[in-house]
Amino acid sequence: MTSNTPLNVAILTISDTRTSENDTSGDLLAKCVTDSQHSISARALVQDDIYLIRAQVSQWIADTSIQVIISTGGTGFSGRDSTPEALIPLFDKTIDGFGELFRQVSYDEIGSSTIQSRCVGGLANNTLIFCLPGSNNACKTGWDKILREQLDSTHKPCNYVGLLTRNI
Repeated sequence: MTSNTPLNVAILTISDTRTSENDTSGDLLAKCVTDSQHSISARALVQDDIYLIRAQVSQWIADTSIQVIISTGGTGFSGRDSTPEALIPLFDKTIDGFGELFRQVSYDEIGSSTIQSRCVGGLANNTLIFCLPGSNNACKTGWDKILREQLDSTHKPCNYVGLLTRNI
């Protein structure tokens, strides 16, 4: 049996109201990442501001030791939700199917409300970036139904790990 290749993951919480003490979605993602034998390389919390988000993620994209960035929050339609606007310009390639698949699998849980999710994914400087909504349930859905498998080197027929480790 082949073992999973561990990845270095950064977690970014985007919120105007969360603090390190009540960042439950960031905590949940950190637990999911470590339970899957990956490492947390960095973790941050920034306000929902395009330039603060972009600055933090740009720093991580430039850090060759970070292979994956998972953000939580800022993907809705409220006035300050700006994660997609902040990060899409940084992508070298967009993972179009990520948002589509997230909305498909979350439909079973929240019905048509899933259409309000603007989840996006992309690749920048050989770093995978996945943007999830800020709720714990959405983070759990994104991890359990998409990211856990796609960040597992043993998942067949394909996964993103080979893309990342091929260029190290």
